[in-house]
Formats: sequence, C-alpha cells, structure tokens
Amino acid sequence: MELKLSKPICFFDLETTGTNVAKDRIVEISILKVYPNGNKESRTWLVNPEMTIPDEVVAIHGISNEKVANEPTFKELSREIYAMIKDCDLGGFNSDRFDIPLLAEEMLRADIDFDLKNMASIDVQTIFHKMEKRTLAAAFKFYCDKDLTDAHSAEADTNATYEVLLSQLERYPELENNVKKLAEFSTHRKFADFAGFISFDEDDEEIFSFGKHKGKKVLEILEQEPGYFGWILNADFPLYTKKILTQIKLSQLNNKLS
Repeated sequence: MELKLSKPICFFDLETTGTNVAKDRIVEISILKVYPNGNKESRTWLVNPEMTIPDEVVAIHGISNEKVANEPTFKELSREIYAMIKDCDLGGFNSDRFDIPLLAEEMLRADIDFDLKNMASIDVQTIFHKMEKRTLAAAFKFYCDKDLTDAHSAEADTNATYEVLLSQLERYPELENNVKKLAEFSTHRKFADFAGFISFDEDDEEIFSFGKHKGKKVLEILEQEPGYFGWILNADFPLYTKKILTQIKLSQLNNKLS
C-alpha cells in the first residue's frame, strides 16, 4: 500500500515541556517526509526549550533538561524545519488538536509567517478513534501487529503513525486514498485556528467557540464590541488564534473601504 499524493506530506511528532499550546515548548521534533513518488526522508531534532522541563514530563518522554541544554533553540532551527514542511500537507497522531497548534505557535514565535490554510492535515488518531477507539501503541499492534517498544520517542511515534495510516487504508476500503478526503475524515470539527477558539457555522462563516460569545459570528462581535478584539490580542491566547482573528478583522476593514 502506498499513499496517493499530489504533493509531499510530512508526518511529524513533538515531544514538549507540557500540554499548554500557548505556553509550552518543543524539546524534540521528528519529521517523516513522504513524496508522491514514494521516496522518503526523515529528520529528528532535539530542541532547547529555553524553559525547565518538569520532572513529571521527563518521566514520560525521557528527555531531561541536561540532554537539551546545549541543543539549538527552536528559533535557531525554525527555518530549516520550515523549509522541510513548506508546501506540504501534514499528518500526525492527535496532531490537529495538539501538535499542529503548538508547532504554529513556535513558528510564529520565531517570526516565521506560518499559515495552515493551504495545508491539508490528516489526524491518524481521529481515524483510529472513529474506527477502533484506542491509543497509538494499541493502534500499532492492532493494525501492524508490531509492538511500539520506544513509545514517546518522537522518531518511533512518527514512523509508527505513518505505518498505521497505510494499514488503515488497507483495512478500510471505505477510506479513500486521497489526502484531502483523509484530512476531512480525520477532522473532529473544522476550526479556523486549530486550537479550537474559532470555528465555522453551517454557512462556513467564522464563529467564536468559547466564552460569552460562543456560537456568535466573529465579524458581528468585532463590529458590535470592538474592545473584544483588543482583549483577545492582549490575553493568553495562542499566537495563531490571534493571527486568524487579525486576518478576519483586516478583511472586515478592507470590505468597509471597498
């Protein structure tokens, strides 16, 4: 089984200092790039997160503060990483809700104008949960009949994720071997910002999905309550959420001027 591709897809996995998209940092990133002709290349980087990795997190992935102390920061690696994933689609395990939003944060923090609009994203975990409802190690055993002996190593998890997707395509004939279709199937709900603060209504217009304006159109709230925009920009929201909100605000201003 080979994945049918019209452009390269990058499967990736992050090991981090924690699970807060806005505050935590990457300590390891592994990327497996698959080309339409079937060729592959992979890279793994250890990253100095410029913050302390909590002991309880070190216990999970085994990456200590000492191990990354002399490694480059994400900003120092960012252009090399971006060059590898630029103009590619993305794939991962729980990537839509965690890895992609956190990667976007790190890219924007490194002053790279990272935009996900033209990237399809396949979340293998969502396909797995819709079909079988288990974990990555169980998925690897179930689909590939292999034990994930090095779980929570970014490289092992990345390669396992890719193998699981190929096995899913073989097992489920109803899954179309097409990145766009797989991305649609593996999406729980469509969010404009991936982190889940701005989603879409039935008319495909952006709405807030949190707080006092939950379910209300973003453009209407920005018109009725201009201060809400400033509050979000100054509050502890992910940078990519702020970027999307700013794009919506600018489109509103452009429409008024035209």
